[in-house]
Amino acid sequence: MFTKILIANRGEIACRVILTARKMGIQTVAVYSDADKEARHVALADEAVHIGPAPSRDSYLQADKIIAACKATGAQAVHPGYGFLSENAGFAKRVEEEGIVFIGPKHYSIAAMGDKIESKKLAGAAGVNCIPGVNDAIETPEKAVEIAKGIGYPVMIKASAGGGGKGLRVAFNDKEAFEGFTSCRNEARNSFGDDRVFIEKFVEEPRHIEIQLMGDSHGNVVYLNERECSIQRRHQKVIEEAPSPFITDATRKAMGEQAVQLAKAVKYQSAGTVEFVVGKDQSFYFLEMNTRLQVEHPVTECITGLDLVELMIRVAAGEKLPLTQAEVKRNGWAIECRINAEDPFRNFLPSTGRLVRFQPPKETMFASDTDHWQGVRVDTGVQDGGEIPMFYDSMIAKLIVHGTDRLDAITKMREALNGFVIRGVGSNIPFQSALLAHPKFVAGDFNTGFIAENYAAGFRSEDVPHDDPDFLVALAAFVHRRYLQRASGISGQVAGHEFEVGEAFTVVSLGAGGKSVQTPVSVVDYEEKTGSSAVSVGTKSYQLCSNMRLGSARIHGNCNGTPFTAQVERSGMGGSHKNPLALRVNHNGRQLDALVLTPRAAALYALMPFKAAPDMSRFVLSPMPGLLVDVAVVAGQKVQAGERVAVIEAMKMENVLFAINDGVVDAVLATKGESLSVDQPIIRFA
Repeated sequence: MFTKILIANRGEIACRVILTARKMGIQTVAVYSDADKEARHVALADEAVHIGPAPSRDSYLQADKIIAACKATGAQAVHPGYGFLSENAGFAKRVEEEGIVFIGPKHYSIAAMGDKIESKKLAGAAGVNCIPGVNDAIETPEKAVEIAKGIGYPVMIKASAGGGGKGLRVAFNDKEAFEGFTSCRNEARNSFGDDRVFIEKFVEEPRHIEIQLMGDSHGNVVYLNERECSIQRRHQKVIEEAPSPFITDATRKAMGEQAVQLAKAVKYQSAGTVEFVVGKDQSFYFLEMNTRLQVEHPVTECITGLDLVELMIRVAAGEKLPLTQAEVKRNGWAIECRINAEDPFRNFLPSTGRLVRFQPPKETMFASDTDHWQGVRVDTGVQDGGEIPMFYDSMIAKLIVHGTDRLDAITKMREALNGFVIRGVGSNIPFQSALLAHPKFVAGDFNTGFIAENYAAGFRSEDVPHDDPDFLVALAAFVHRRYLQRASGISGQVAGHEFEVGEAFTVVSLGAGGKSVQTPVSVVDYEEKTGSSAVSVGTKSYQLCSNMRLGSARIHGNCNGTPFTAQVERSGMGGSHKNPLALRVNHNGRQLDALVLTPRAAALYALMPFKAAPDMSRFVLSPMPGLLVDVAVVAGQKVQAGERVAVIEAMKMENVLFAINDGVVDAVLATKGESLSVDQPIIRFA
């Protein structure tokens, strides 16, 4: 067995590999860029080696620097994680030639199956059902349009070396095919160093189901059941679960056996995943094979009781698989939510910056631990006070739950999301909560078009359902009453004029544009020691009990005897309303910004004028923090609606800004290569 390994990656997956290596008594070496010098994976590893500037093309994609780090530290093996060089056959071969073990498949297997074009050709030759398309690299956008017409819209434009949703577009017409091809090539070149693109038929209403494989160097391959990954946004997985609520045992067996047959054909060893698109009649078609560990591997670990990273390391060391196909388990139900640094209320644009607060829910399962199940697990590469840079993927953490069945897993996940505190950057937690509460998701009635169909107009706060919105009002009043109790105990009060706390309040729910809704409430039977109060909202009564610490964002308690977890804090420091007296309440994805006032103060508040935000309709604003890679207009230029005006790049995604109206450019306010902040003006129209 190895005594020291190097992890050629960063973030969550680097931390994940380190934890298993530590369990096995193996020392670890981390590599890091300028942006990651204070990252969590650097602190966890036994050693760390600096490999270059922040952009991945200058650091994590530099094979020479990684191999040099192995030699300098005496690392006997390299674990590539996922992304970066994990599916680069040339890198795997070079590692092997240098006498270092690659903890993954052999280079020839990566070459055969890691390349999306070649894998389809091989699968077709092996008699595997493949989706119609053109598997040869396409050179020009004009040719892409011609091919797309021949196949028939809609089509999927895909980078050969792509992965993780990068370098992928769906086109429904000639214009989208032309622009999608160009964007795919740019993303693929920047993220993977390979700009080859191919096109295939996009199967409408599909389900995305994948088979997890594990093979060894002795010719043994087993499939570790399936994962359902159909909840996707822009082809980026959002929620993954195992097993699938859709496929039958017969389909599972057929898909698994076909995946194993394909793996054996290329002498595959290590962890790998065969992805299929599955029709409503249980028919399935080969999509691609990912010759690496997948982001969503924890859900497979939960239902099988296996540590996949440990298996990868043992297989790389020459050991045989410790189990046969008949011994593969399928216990309970697991769900994974990807917690991303993005603002779901601003079209999911990336959000970068410092994590002012990072408080995950309490963990009862842990990465690399195969003894504890039926609980909550958090895999992350960040920590309190850490930075979310713009150079890499937007994922902050993976939240994993394991339940006895699917409904139990959904319940656990919703409660875990309630207790996940992230401040300083935006996150997609409200969106995750909305998805988990959607009746069709709960029923298992969805496909890969689920998000596009149900949130076609984008995601809005009103899209987040809540069984009892008045509960948020009651919670705001309950917490405010505790603040008042603390204030009433201040020393130095004039005798006979001490501050007295009343029972009648008005909760002013703050809305956009100065709109607000006032709700009379009463808070009685306050007990400081037990943290209990009775709150009435209209005809509803809430017996609330919590010993929350004031100033803490997270609150655990009971409401009418039922446990709950929510988040309540002052919103003035960072909230949209900038009111130091306002409370921000979050529960089940629903957010309430509210003032809790006396009835008289509420009546006076209703008379206060509202100062509208300045008119920025003449400006093109940066929708996110990022790098301005192109400005397509100049001062004095006439621009038509829909014309491209600027391109911003952040977190490996290219975002094109278009003019929404005809007009004339008055001034260009930012320069190419400039790092932009959110809402920074780029262009002003006359």
